[in-house]
Amino acid sequence: MSTSTMMATPAIDDDTRDAEVAELLRGAVDLHCHSGPAAMPRILDHREAMQDAEEAGFRALLFKDHFYLGTPHAKLLQTLFPDEKVQLFSGIALNNASGGINPFAVDHAIKIGAKIVWMPTLSAANHIRKAETEAKNFPKTAQRMLDPVPLGIFDENGQMLDAVKQVLDLIAEGDIILAGGHLNATDLFPLFEEAKSRGVKKMLVNHPTYVVGCSDEDIRGLVAMGVYMEHSICMFIEGSGKNYDAEFLRHLIDVAGVENTCLCSDLGLRGAPRPVDGYRQIVRMLLDLQFSHADIRTLIGDNSARLLNLAA
Repeated sequence: MSTSTMMATPAIDDDTRDAEVAELLRGAVDLHCHSGPAAMPRILDHREAMQDAEEAGFRALLFKDHFYLGTPHAKLLQTLFPDEKVQLFSGIALNNASGGINPFAVDHAIKIGAKIVWMPTLSAANHIRKAETEAKNFPKTAQRMLDPVPLGIFDENGQMLDAVKQVLDLIAEGDIILAGGHLNATDLFPLFEEAKSRGVKKMLVNHPTYVVGCSDEDIRGLVAMGVYMEHSICMFIEGSGKNYDAEFLRHLIDVAGVENTCLCSDLGLRGAPRPVDGYRQIVRMLLDLQFSHADIRTLIGDNSARLLNLAA
């Protein structure tokens, strides 16, 4: 459903709007929750994130850490609190801490239930370059860590690394999500083309307009390949230090289409709202932009649920 089907929303009082937002949050799915423990300072831990999501009626929550596989944490919490309905997941980011683009780490992660593999993020050569220019305010670790070794997906001759191809095969076999991480937009096209040729069915671009550097044309081209766009709620809400406005969010959704867009929090860092509070803000924003209830549910839950193979 496109934004051309948006319905006018009459002025309503705050209590009514709060109830409307609360109802729309039921069934939401966050693929990008930055709770702790973590090397970066966090405002909440995985258990607190789970509690917030459970109380709001979320369908699922996926923990993302740049340095470690969070799947054991997710599974343990699910075991400790079996009466809570929110489903917990995680995955692995192929940064230096995981051995870079490491098929062995990916194989292990998938075998114990990982649902997503992120290409390099903080260790991506593109991220390291951008951190010196446009992303100077990117969050820092609480303690100084070893300088990252820049990672990419091609060798010195411009050929895709065999390790990348092996990782793609593992992702295809496991039927999990391939996320572009912080690779440059120009690298995403050959990556996803190779992934499709190897049978990968679930592909995702993280915050395409931040660090990754996707243009509208890039977004349209990637969507045409079957790739979802994941926009970070933290880029648009109050109190997170970002400066994208509501009209830009509308524009990005229009470019990719509601059916190809996931809105995920990318929240948990100190100095910003908690993830579920971020969702409350973004749903209000979507209502103010006159998106229909059906489109909002698609953006904040249904598309992400499909990527996780969750029943409707």
